[in-house]
Amino acid sequence: MIRRLYDWTLSLAAGPRAPTALGSVSFVESSFFPIPPDILLIPMVIARREKAWWYALLCTLTSVAGGVFGYFIGMFLFEQVAQPVLAFYGKLHYVEEFRHIFAEWGWWFVFIAGVTPFPYKVITIASGAAGLSLPIFILASIVSRGIRFFIVAGLLYFFGPPIKDFIEKRLSLMFTLFVVLLVGGFAALKFI
Repeated sequence: MIRRLYDWTLSLAAGPRAPTALGSVSFVESSFFPIPPDILLIPMVIARREKAWWYALLCTLTSVAGGVFGYFIGMFLFEQVAQPVLAFYGKLHYVEEFRHIFAEWGWWFVFIAGVTPFPYKVITIASGAAGLSLPIFILASIVSRGIRFFIVAGLLYFFGPPIKDFIEKRLSLMFTLFVVLLVGGFAALKFI
């Protein structure tokens, strides 16, 4: 089923309504959809490199808007909607743990989830359920999602199709390593 959903999502990139599809997928991915918008962003930027920055901005704004939607799901519809979504991703048992983490690391936790392969939708819903400050959530989302999508668009803009395989196979690992080093550096400073 996921493969069919992936193929269907990818087919949207070739159509005349590709920007609408990109914005829609980016929005719903931030709250419940399992396929990331990168699978649309990559072929769209390759096809129209002059629109790379517009596509990255569109992806960022709609992802943050979808994140706010996920936040409100967590805040107001936790039992009806959020619990089944979190259970589907195997993350339901983390909600109480998230509350404690958000109390101390809220901004950083949203930032990390926004740039790494960790399902951002889990963080959006958990942020609302945990009562993380909405302005902090939005700011962290704008920064992290912007970094993610503008880096993808930038790599494709400057290096074109040859960088596509790197992005699809290794960029998530690179983002994860960057975040580990960043957080590790701040943790080391805290203990020095």
